[in-house]
Amino acid sequence: MSRHARHLDRCGPHNPFPGLKALERKRGREVPHRLGSNEGLDMPHQALKARFGDEVATLARAYGDAEAMDVRQRLNAQLGTPLEALVIDAGADSLMALALRTLCDPGSTVIASAGTYPTFSYFAEGQGCHLVEVDYHDAPGVLAPDLNALAARAVRNDARVVYLANPDNPSGHLHRDADVLALRDALPEGCTLVLDEAYHDFRDDADAPAAGEVWPGVVRLRTFSKAHGLAGLRIGYAIAEPALIEVMHKVRIHYAVSSLALAAAETVLDHPQETAQHVRDVIARREALAEHLRARGADIPPSATNFIAVRLPEAELAARVHRELLDAGTLVHRPAHSALGHVLRISTLEDALAPGRLAALEHALEAQH
Repeated sequence: MSRHARHLDRCGPHNPFPGLKALERKRGREVPHRLGSNEGLDMPHQALKARFGDEVATLARAYGDAEAMDVRQRLNAQLGTPLEALVIDAGADSLMALALRTLCDPGSTVIASAGTYPTFSYFAEGQGCHLVEVDYHDAPGVLAPDLNALAARAVRNDARVVYLANPDNPSGHLHRDADVLALRDALPEGCTLVLDEAYHDFRDDADAPAAGEVWPGVVRLRTFSKAHGLAGLRIGYAIAEPALIEVMHKVRIHYAVSSLALAAAETVLDHPQETAQHVRDVIARREALAEHLRARGADIPPSATNFIAVRLPEAELAARVHRELLDAGTLVHRPAHSALGHVLRISTLEDALAPGRLAALEHALEAQH
């Protein structure tokens, strides 16, 4: 049974404009006279140069490499992932939508945790899928997607896709790889696990060999938005079996990733020590913030991300604290889904540790004890 959508069983579609970089690689030499495309290669860009500099103006003139070969080669070198098992797209959100376009027909059933990263349900419903949600495992010391419940519901509903964020958003919980693979093995035939690893870089074992492995039956989504600081440029990558990557290319928007985003990703990948130091700093702030709030009675489950989740006794209290913080000029995240309305997610920026920054939350916690 094929994993991809039925309408993709035919040969096409194929990208009609594979791009200059792909043509140069195929021919083995540069094509210096570019008279076959309509992007503004002769545009002087005086205003753009004045604001951003010559290099940005140069990158702005032409489409990026549709195959993102330079980024994939760097990922191959760092992760060991085969080139043909990698696809680059405009961030984890675009990759999520791409996975659903590839895997699902209208009416396909997809399974997710109630209250997990809401963009998945947004794309699933936009794809015409039937979304079925299961409750989190919400108990003392743990707030986590329930893997057994996800598997059971997938079997019961003959699902095409199960979505799991690991580490989870918004709880921060990290499931062991062995448990994730056990979930995959428990899914029905033809069902694919879409594994959102947007916060992978904040795992203690982020550099382990398993980080770059291709897991059959799994599409692993990553982003350069979190640990690498490129959220505004929109770029990320997926790891999957080459046969599935090939089908994903059939329905991908091939020039959604700009030349500037590709160049930025190449640059941060060439300077891994900067990213590693940032991750260490974030983790230190995360633990300091968690300790600060726990000392005031906060219920904070363990996190393997760049944020903490504060679990309050009831949704009404969380809504009030959220509103009071916003009135004071501080925005934290409160999940819109009613299943996790009692949770506040706080990013561990340096500003979160400023005295009084979270005063409304601190006062609410102290009033509970």
